[in-house]
Amino acid sequence: EPLLPAGARVLTHCNAGALATVGYGTALGVVRAAHAVGKGIRVLADETRPFLQGARLTAWELHREGIPVTLVTDGMPAALMARGAVDLVLVGADRIARNGDVANKIGTYGLALACRAHGLPFYVAAPLSTLDPTLPTGAAIPIEERSPEEVTTLAGRRIAPAGVPALHPAFDVTPAEYVTAIITERGVARPPYSASLAALLGAGPDR
Repeated sequence: EPLLPAGARVLTHCNAGALATVGYGTALGVVRAAHAVGKGIRVLADETRPFLQGARLTAWELHREGIPVTLVTDGMPAALMARGAVDLVLVGADRIARNGDVANKIGTYGLALACRAHGLPFYVAAPLSTLDPTLPTGAAIPIEERSPEEVTTLAGRRIAPAGVPALHPAFDVTPAEYVTAIITERGVARPPYSASLAALLGAGPDR
């Protein structure tokens, strides 16, 4: 069974393309490869508040390359899944713990939960350089708290009442149990990740 079947409708979160990484990208690299062999996939890119990387970067990159892409708001994915409009979710990763827990842009964990509820695959595509074998689980990954102003303002204009505070954790951690597979440059890791990721790390020419 291919990771991305022909005609798949792929939901993405944040940006993991050439502008976010290097060259062919990670999550979008998988999309580009499927497009290049004529699989006819379509992408639903969520806008990814508060920086709108999905709207500004992912949608721009895919549209420029002729890959069908539709922009959706961050609140839509579960409803779209319930309607049968999504076949799988594909995200990148900021850091991956030894057991397969994944830290990525805030909102990733919620997508994984929605996938589980609707019986859909949840894939992470990331270079092995994001794997940190010194971290036993995602609980050891520090989560950056960014400025509330980045939530209460948009394009320099305040969108919330003065004096109202905002939370702004930049990332969340998705437990490995919700991750269907982790796609790397050396192959695809599947549960149990402590074994499969270690095997991929040991498979490199520099090991």
